[in-house]
Amino acid sequence: MRVVPREKLLVPFRDEGFFVFNEIWKRGDEMDYKHTLLMPKTAFPMRGNLPNSEPKRQEKWREIDMYKQVQARTEGRPLFILHGGPPYANGDLHMGHALTQTLKDFIVRYKSMTGFQAPFVPGWDTHGLPIETALTKNKKVDRKKMSTKAFRERCEAYAWTQIERQREQFMRLGALGDWFNPYVTLDKSFEARQIQVFGEMACKGYIYKGKKPVYWSPSSESALAEAEIEYHDKRSPSIYVSFQVMDGKGVLSEDDAFVIWTTTPWTLPANLGITVHADLDYSVVAVDGRSYVVASGLLDTLKKELSWEDATVTKTVKGSALEYITAKHPFYERTALVMNGEHVTLDAGTGCVHTAPGHGEDDFVVGQKYGLDVLCPVDEKGVMTEEAPGFTGEFYDNINKQVAEKLTENGSLLKLSFMTHSYPHDWRTKKPVIFRATAQWFASIEKIRGQLLQAIKDTNWFPEWGETRLANMMRDRGDWCISRQRVWGVPIPVFYGEDGQEIITEETIAHVAQLFREHGSGVWFEREAKDLLPPDFTSPHSPNGHFTKETDIMDVWFDSGSSHEAVLKEREDLTFPADVYFEGSDQYRGWFNSSLSTSVAINGVAPYKTVLSHGFTMDGEGRKMSKSLGNVISLADATKQLGADIVRLWVASSDYRADVRVSKDILQQVAEAYRKIRNTFRFLLGNLHDFNPEVDRIAPSELSGVHQFMYVSLQELIEKVRQGYDEYQFVTVYNEFRNFCTVTLSAFYMDIAKDTLYIAPANDPERRAFQTVMYEAVVTLSKLIAPILPHTAEEVWENIPGVAQASVQLTDMPTAEQQQNVAGLKAEWHRLMNVRDDVLKALEEARNEKVIGKSLQASLTLYPTGEVRELLGRTADLQKLFIVSEVEVAGSEQIVPEAAHQFEQLTVLVKKAAGETCARCWQVNTTVGTVAKHEALCASCAETVEKWC
Repeated sequence: MRVVPREKLLVPFRDEGFFVFNEIWKRGDEMDYKHTLLMPKTAFPMRGNLPNSEPKRQEKWREIDMYKQVQARTEGRPLFILHGGPPYANGDLHMGHALTQTLKDFIVRYKSMTGFQAPFVPGWDTHGLPIETALTKNKKVDRKKMSTKAFRERCEAYAWTQIERQREQFMRLGALGDWFNPYVTLDKSFEARQIQVFGEMACKGYIYKGKKPVYWSPSSESALAEAEIEYHDKRSPSIYVSFQVMDGKGVLSEDDAFVIWTTTPWTLPANLGITVHADLDYSVVAVDGRSYVVASGLLDTLKKELSWEDATVTKTVKGSALEYITAKHPFYERTALVMNGEHVTLDAGTGCVHTAPGHGEDDFVVGQKYGLDVLCPVDEKGVMTEEAPGFTGEFYDNINKQVAEKLTENGSLLKLSFMTHSYPHDWRTKKPVIFRATAQWFASIEKIRGQLLQAIKDTNWFPEWGETRLANMMRDRGDWCISRQRVWGVPIPVFYGEDGQEIITEETIAHVAQLFREHGSGVWFEREAKDLLPPDFTSPHSPNGHFTKETDIMDVWFDSGSSHEAVLKEREDLTFPADVYFEGSDQYRGWFNSSLSTSVAINGVAPYKTVLSHGFTMDGEGRKMSKSLGNVISLADATKQLGADIVRLWVASSDYRADVRVSKDILQQVAEAYRKIRNTFRFLLGNLHDFNPEVDRIAPSELSGVHQFMYVSLQELIEKVRQGYDEYQFVTVYNEFRNFCTVTLSAFYMDIAKDTLYIAPANDPERRAFQTVMYEAVVTLSKLIAPILPHTAEEVWENIPGVAQASVQLTDMPTAEQQQNVAGLKAEWHRLMNVRDDVLKALEEARNEKVIGKSLQASLTLYPTGEVRELLGRTADLQKLFIVSEVEVAGSEQIVPEAAHQFEQLTVLVKKAAGETCARCWQVNTTVGTVAKHEALCASCAETVEKWC
């Protein structure tokens, strides 16, 4: 049983664990060194317990409104505006959301600590089909049994519940922002600004209504923009069809037939022509008693494809000579006009392109040139209309077989096979889309294409390939279809006169915008046209004063693409243009694209100075995450199991410019890296328990040796980390910071510091030197890592003695001191660290050979080369550097024993040190027991303990 002491004396003792010191139990004149009590030196715990501690810390930040405090502290500084695109308000957040929001938070936090005021206003995208679908499918809402007003109210209520749910999950990440005053695309002020954007574009002639083929989603029953299209594999029929010549214009005979190839047989009822290239050669080929016309450059391929082994060319003509020839439709009593078009290539097919102006953009353009009708015998649900006799009432994709049967009956089908190819799909429903000619509203890209391309050149891009990607999109992009045939969205503010003329004026736009600002866009669906127009409004297009209103809504990309006006210009704490737009790489076809188009149209410049993008989030094997594969990791699960700081460290450790992998194993690896960083902080704090920086701190200029080297290394770290932040290279920040903590500090400086920290008297100059550097390190490191690990940095900050600011978030980043004449110092200590590495290897080999146990049992004899000999001769406390009990540098004439461990510039002999082990410092030497009063101690420890006692 332990004797309860009358008195406890605190004396530093060495221990294998970090952050402990021992008590000497004293009873009378006897000292008991065996019965020691290990006590923590700091309240900073070994285990972070982040899932439990972080929410409490976040609640405290919310109570004191940390975001407001940061903005107040930085008020008056230059503004730095990062504008983030709005995530869609539907469903829980996943790791892709975490990647995006955390990267934004790194930037905002860093800028707030480096001379800027960096407000961040989060936002949400709330209109569109996904919410309609969520209500009809998940909530079992019957849209057809409800009024438009009632349905829109249900959509809005659902959106707000999703916003609240996602907001809590974003805040759980520790993201700093104006979370309770976000921008939301259904807000009245946002909708009003969006109407003004539309109006300005319309008044400049950039908005028009026209009938032409657009991406149409039968599953959504709405037109789609290019940004809403994604490509998936689809199995389609591949058919070769002959069109018999009717009027050959003296170039061809009625015995000849054009051969077309298509993978959409269902569009043949809409065929009105055949397009050839004017500059290509076309061959008339005799095969089995028939005569076909195909591009000469594709003849060899077609011989194999159609089994034309015995085909002979009877005539060759230029495509220009075929213009205006007519051919007979294969199963309708109408003709197909042969036209010249630049879109015809020799990449595939026959060089004779089946042309249906109602079902293809190139088809439409060439058809308009030659005066063809725009025939589109498919309705909004994808069902064939009466304009397709024989197929009326059938779903478009179901008539392929029937078309093939008709072609077979009349001998027009030359070959039927099947192929799997990349095909456009609706990105919401994941079902195939079609090209369908309908009357839609468009925003002209053609009229501003040159300005768009110049704006892209004037923008900074990270990664740099972003410029090329968006420029190519804008260079090739057609006009933007902005109308949608839905009800949950911002209506297109257009009126119609009695003669059918569209009415869009500055007066009507201003009035509608004001109504939306007061009542929201729902007023458009609740009032008659006359009640939406300005009072006493008249128009020559409506002599009787009767007006109607547009029923389509705007593309949701027009919503979010208007945020530069509805957010950056609307809010007093923000400015236009933004310094940075930041989203995933899919937004080159989405938000980056639509924002650029609207801003250039009304402002003449891009809404951003810099665009940053990140790759997709994949699983550990590089596969796309999906529920079917079972590889999805929800953000809520990750923060609940590991904590937000682990998720944030994963983001920092990833090169976000490419696709980023995440899995449970990867997160566990990151958690291990976090543990090492945390242990570094714990060691630093634990050894500052008796350090008062006001009294005990040594001026950097007075530091020497290893302390000066570490202080210089700390300044270098500041430079590298800040450069990483400045260049948005967060993986550089992570690597530099982690290496400094785990290698430079833990494996080197803190390792050699233990003897002094645990053994030397409290005010020993060497001990205070170590503490000074550790104090500088912990203050610096907590600031440097605060943007990435805000919860941990705050916890560290609370345990640092003598700091003035209440929070690390209310401080500025450290600035590296410019050191003079440090090159020699750095070079010398780098050489010493290399020597130390060799010594540690020798000790490890000696341990494996059972020569020693712990390194303090060792006595070293070093046999260095001349250069290393000089280096060791200038270095004090070699036994502390190598953490051994004795070090001897042998003379140059001494013979190296065979048992020594040889390295390039050094040979090391490891022996067991002579003497006994001191109970206090654990060093082995012959002075242990020489002091009668302290028989378990060496002479040096006995002297120190005597001073305490």
